[in-house]
Amino acid sequence: MTFDAIIKNGRWFDGTGADSAVRNLGIKDGRVATVSAEALDETGCPEVVDASGQWVIPGLVDIHTHYDIEVLDGPGLPESVRHGVTTLLLGSCSLSTVHVGGVDAGDLFGRVEAIPRQHVIRAVDEHRTWRSAHEYVAALESLPLGPNLAAFIGHSDMRTATMGLDRATRKEVRPSRREQAKMEHLLDEALDAGFVGMSAQQLLFDKIDGDLCRSRTLPSTYAKRKEMRGLRSILRRRRRALQAGPDATHPVSTIGGQALGSIGWFGRPALRTSLLSAADIKAIPFVIHLMRPIAHVVNKLGADFRWQHLPVPFEVYADGIDLVIFEEFGSGAMALHLQEKLARDELMRDPDYRKAFRKDYESKYGPRVWHRDFYDAEIVECPDASVVGKSFGQVGDELGGKHPVDAFLDLVLEHGTAIRWRTTISGHRPSVLKKLAQDPGIQIGFSDAGAHLRNMSFYNFGLRLLRHVRDAERSGQAFMSVEQAVHRLTGELADWYRIDAGTLREGDRADLVVIDPAHLDATLEDYHEAPVEQFGGLSRMVNRNDAAVPAVFISGRRVVTDGEPTPLLGTERVGQFLKAEQAGAPVTAAAASPVAEVEAVS
Repeated sequence: MTFDAIIKNGRWFDGTGADSAVRNLGIKDGRVATVSAEALDETGCPEVVDASGQWVIPGLVDIHTHYDIEVLDGPGLPESVRHGVTTLLLGSCSLSTVHVGGVDAGDLFGRVEAIPRQHVIRAVDEHRTWRSAHEYVAALESLPLGPNLAAFIGHSDMRTATMGLDRATRKEVRPSRREQAKMEHLLDEALDAGFVGMSAQQLLFDKIDGDLCRSRTLPSTYAKRKEMRGLRSILRRRRRALQAGPDATHPVSTIGGQALGSIGWFGRPALRTSLLSAADIKAIPFVIHLMRPIAHVVNKLGADFRWQHLPVPFEVYADGIDLVIFEEFGSGAMALHLQEKLARDELMRDPDYRKAFRKDYESKYGPRVWHRDFYDAEIVECPDASVVGKSFGQVGDELGGKHPVDAFLDLVLEHGTAIRWRTTISGHRPSVLKKLAQDPGIQIGFSDAGAHLRNMSFYNFGLRLLRHVRDAERSGQAFMSVEQAVHRLTGELADWYRIDAGTLREGDRADLVVIDPAHLDATLEDYHEAPVEQFGGLSRMVNRNDAAVPAVFISGRRVVTDGEPTPLLGTERVGQFLKAEQAGAPVTAAAASPVAEVEAVS
C-alpha cells in the first residue's frame, strides 16, 4: 500500500487508556490504515514524520469553548489547533448563534464573553445565511474548517429568538404555551441536526451588553422549573447532554438540584449532565471537598453527572477594571454597567461609591469567585514603571497606608486600561489539582477558548496536564499514567458526548497530534499576546510553546508543523461538524469543497 502519510517510531497512545507502545502509523484516505510494530514501506509516501522519542496521540477534545463568533471569520481556529485540539464544542453557557441575529448575539456574547460587541454583530450579520439548526450545520461546513466541531444549542439563544430579548430577560414574564412549544421544537430540531445537547445558565453575574437590556442577566437565568422541565425531558428522552452553570449565590440548592435531576428515577433514563465547574476556589477552599462527593453519590444512585474542570491554575488578567469577576458584587457591576469612560471615572471618584466598593471588598463570606484581596493582584504593565511587579495592596502601603481599594481605583483613574494586572482565582493547590484530574466524576475541559480575549483562556490546557502527569511520573510520585491522562483528554470525552473522535486505532479518522515530551516544560506557562485579525487586531492572550507540538493532522492532512499552522489550515476544509451518535467520515482533499449551499436570509 502507498500511504498518504507515515508517522514512524513514535510512542503511540490509542485514546482508550490501553498501554502505549512504539509503533508506526500508516495513513490513507484520511484514516489510520495500519498500526504496526514493523517499519512501513515509505515508497511514494509524500509525508513521513519521524516521531522517535515523541508521543503520537489522538487529537485533543475541548468540551467548552466560545468560538461561535470567531469560527465565522477564522474557521481554521489555529490558536487551539496548534496545541493539539482537533475537536471542539461550540455553544457553551446557554450561548449560540443558531437563531439570534447580530444585535442580539452582540448583546448576549459581548460582555459575558468579553468579545467586542461590534465585531459580534458584524460577524453574525455578514455570515448568517441559516434559518434553522440544519442550515447552521451546513453553513459551518461550507467554511474551510480547521478542527472538527460539535455543538450545544444555547438556551439563551432559543429563548431570545422565541420571546425577544426584552421579554426573555424580565422576571415577571413567562413563556406562553406557544412559546414553550416553540423552544421545545427548536431543541428537538437541533438534536435532529446532530447537536450534542443544550447548554443552560443560572450564573447571575453573567450580564448582557448593549443598551436595551444592559446589565440584566442572561435569558436562561430567568427560566423557571416548568420551562426547564419540558426541555430537560427532551434531552433525557433522547439521551443528549445538558451543560449548565449553577447559581453561585445558592450553591447548595442549585448544585443539588442539578445533580439530583440527573438521576434516572422510576425507570426513566438518566439526564446526562455536565455542570460548571469543579474548581478549587481560592476564596472558599473548602467547597471543592463538598463538590467532589456529589458526583460520586448521585452516579451511584443512577445519574450520569459530571463536573467540568480546568486542570491548571485559573490565572486571570485584567486591563483596569475590565474583568468579569467584578460582576459578582454590586459596586463592581455598577462600574461595568457604564460604557463611557467619563461616566466610569466620575463614579470611581465618588466618595460614596468608594465606600460601597470597600464594603463589598471586605465582605469575604458567602459564595463568591474572587478572593477579594488586592494584595494578591500583581501589576504587570503600567505607564508608571514604579508600580510594576507590586500588588495594589503594596502600592497602598507605600502611599502611607491607603486602603487597597483606593489604591486600585486611583491607579485605574490615572491609567485606565493601560494598567494591566493578574491574579489566580482557583487551581492554586497542585495537590488538589492532582485529585481532580483523576476523579471519574470530573471531565477535563473548560478552556473558554475564543472568549475573554484579554482576560482568561487556556488554549494549551491539555499539554499542561500532560506535563503535570509526566513530571509526577519522573519524580516517582505518579498520580495517573500518561495513558490515563491521554484517555481523559480524548476518548473519554468523545464517548460521553457521543461524537466520533478521541481514538487513534486502525480504521479511525486520522486526527492526531505528535508531542515532544522533552518540550513539555515551563514554556507552557509563558505569557504571550497576538493580534486577532477578525476582531480588529485586538491583542489576545495566547500560548506559544511551539516546540511541544511537532505535528498535528486532521483527517490525515498536516495542519501544524512545529507549532505553526501550515498554509492548509483555514484555507481548505479539513474538519467537519461531528453529529452526535453518527460516524464522521474523513474530509479528504477531494471532498474539501463546500458540502452545501445555503440560501441567504431575506
